[in-house]
Amino acid sequence: MNRLRNRLILIFVAATLPPLLVTGWVALSLLHQSLALNATEELDRVSKSLERSGHELYQRARQSLQDDASTGRLQPQRFAAQDRRTWPQEVSEFSGSADSDRFLLSGIGGDRLVYLVRHEQDVWLYSEPLNVPMRQFSTEYSEARSLLEATQLRNLQRGFTLTFLSLAAAVWALTLAGLIYWAHRISRPIQRLTTGLSAVAGGNFDYHIEPAGRDEIGTAVNAFNRMTAQLRDSRDRLVYIARLESWQALARKMAHEIKNSLTPIRLTMEEIAARDGENDREFLKQATQIVVDEVMSLERRVRAFSELGSEPPITPKPIDVNALLEDRVSLLRSAHPQVIYNTRLEHEPLRAFADEDLVKGVLTNLLENAAQAVEPGGMVLGLTARVNGHVAVEIHDSGPGLNAQARSTLFEPTISFKPGGMGLGLSIARKGALLSGGDILPVDGELGGAAFRVLLPSA
Repeated sequence: MNRLRNRLILIFVAATLPPLLVTGWVALSLLHQSLALNATEELDRVSKSLERSGHELYQRARQSLQDDASTGRLQPQRFAAQDRRTWPQEVSEFSGSADSDRFLLSGIGGDRLVYLVRHEQDVWLYSEPLNVPMRQFSTEYSEARSLLEATQLRNLQRGFTLTFLSLAAAVWALTLAGLIYWAHRISRPIQRLTTGLSAVAGGNFDYHIEPAGRDEIGTAVNAFNRMTAQLRDSRDRLVYIARLESWQALARKMAHEIKNSLTPIRLTMEEIAARDGENDREFLKQATQIVVDEVMSLERRVRAFSELGSEPPITPKPIDVNALLEDRVSLLRSAHPQVIYNTRLEHEPLRAFADEDLVKGVLTNLLENAAQAVEPGGMVLGLTARVNGHVAVEIHDSGPGLNAQARSTLFEPTISFKPGGMGLGLSIARKGALLSGGDILPVDGELGGAAFRVLLPSA
């Protein structure tokens, strides 16, 4: 468990446990006081009093019925022995017993008192109504006593206390478990983000964090991934510029050394060509032509290395990219009449903030390379657009295209894929784009051949 998750759990415990304890103490106190006010004892006393009253009422009713029967104030219902088959069940049961007399309760709920007396083989029945249904009263009394006894056997305060504490503890534990789960959900992306920041601080710009949703943490993770991508691009550009600087130093040194040899060679060859010797004139002309050609080749190399090693002043300003592309295409159309040039420009004016001379050099280099890559009758397309807040100029050609090896070494100095090339053109072009605050990227060509996108900062 990390520190953030532990802190969240401690905050939850500190924020909920004291109020829970106070609430539990108050609730239990009120519960105990409420149970202390119950009427169990009063009901017990009332039930016993009713029991005594009912017993006394029953005894009095029995004595009164017996007195009325013995004094003749109450006439009996006689059941003769010869009519035994028609006797009621209670009379038949009494007749079969050894008792001389018996008291019974009859009627609905026992609301009549019956007195049975044996006279030889006959049975006399005396009955009087009762104001109270004794049988129902007895049943209700028994049920009440059973309930009171069961209540006394149970410890209500202890049961309610244990139930309340168990329920409160279960709810709190479930809430704590939910908090632990969400704390893990929250702290895990933050921990991954912290690990990623440590990795980036250690120089690992390729570190990537999987997106973590659309909330604030997910936004931070996405921002981190964008930051690492930008750092990678900046690192690659810095590495490329550093490598270019090393080649620039070499180019300046080579240009200085070659220039020291070019001037005397040219002067000597011009002097030989100016002589009018008759014996070796033809030989001298051939030798002169060969040397002059070599000197011109050396001059081209020196000029390319000098351009790579030069550091022209940069003066960025708002420029019309559409007009600049049309100007470059018009310039090269006459130089390559066998090539078909087309343009597809953004309808709205596109203005970039860059050095105009650098951008001209970049576009000229790319258009020239495209023209040299296509066959006679081939096509070169220049288009402008807006891409992710940048001004983009793309150059497409219908040539053979670029393989994987060519794409991986496109901008390496001294590496060329065309006859007679020195491999400095694209390096110089990308350097110009980088100095303008943009870049050059290879893209998928619309015409089946190679295609490059020049990205420039928007004005």
